[in-house]
Amino acid sequence: MELKKFLVKAKISTYATGGESKEVILKDGSKELTYKEKNFKYRDRYFGHNPFIGEEIVWKNKKILWAMNYYGNIIDKKIPSKEVYNFLKDVLKKITEDLPFRGPKIFEKENFKYINDVDGDISNFSGKEIIYYNNKMVYFLHYHGGFIINQEL
Repeated sequence: MELKKFLVKAKISTYATGGESKEVILKDGSKELTYKEKNFKYRDRYFGHNPFIGEEIVWKNKKILWAMNYYGNIIDKKIPSKEVYNFLKDVLKKITEDLPFRGPKIFEKENFKYINDVDGDISNFSGKEIIYYNNKMVYFLHYHGGFIINQEL
């Protein structure tokens, strides 16, 4: 599906490879990342750092097609947030067309382990991701979304 391929490219090209260095900070305090290709446009806008909340929107031919909301938090303040978010960026670079929402089902690197548990498909889904450090949960994120049909901009 065209949308799945676009989502993979958009997500890798935004937060996963640049994160904070590619963001635009808006007047309302939110941070925004965008990506465009052909007739698709992707926008990831979020508030906060720890915790944070945000949404991703995809337009096709200037019509809203798909959206996802998310809320996350680093729950163990002993580990520097930069380490957790750097690991998360590594995870998000592993996104696939099978699961074009966040990262793979499982990913491990050094003392970190990522688990992504999702129900549904691209049309209607919900999930959560958890990061463990030395087998202790240090981060979580809940997300949900799906198709938005027949909406005009």
